[in-house]
Amino acid sequence: MNFKTALLVGTTLLGALAAPAMANQELAQKKACLACHAIVGPAFLDIAKKYKGQKGIEAKLAEKIIKGGGGVWGTMAMPANAQVTPAEATQLVKWIMALK
Repeated sequence: MNFKTALLVGTTLLGALAAPAMANQELAQKKACLACHAIVGPAFLDIAKKYKGQKGIEAKLAEKIIKGGGGVWGTMAMPANAQVTPAEATQLVKWIMALK
């Protein structure tokens, strides 16, 4: 494999890996997650670190996205997000938990 071919393959692979992450970030923007988590709420990386390895955490966090909750990260409550479907909530949680 020559340099140009290797570069093309590498660029294609990076693009393929970045596409799902971009789609997930776009979903987070569309559902207004970044309105709070960029300013008020905990960072997605902090969420991933806090809950890493906990059994059943994806379902619990997906439910929290939809129903809201509070008392975990201080006095600011997570608002309910009825516009988020269970599938979207699960997709968002999987994306957050995969962050490193």
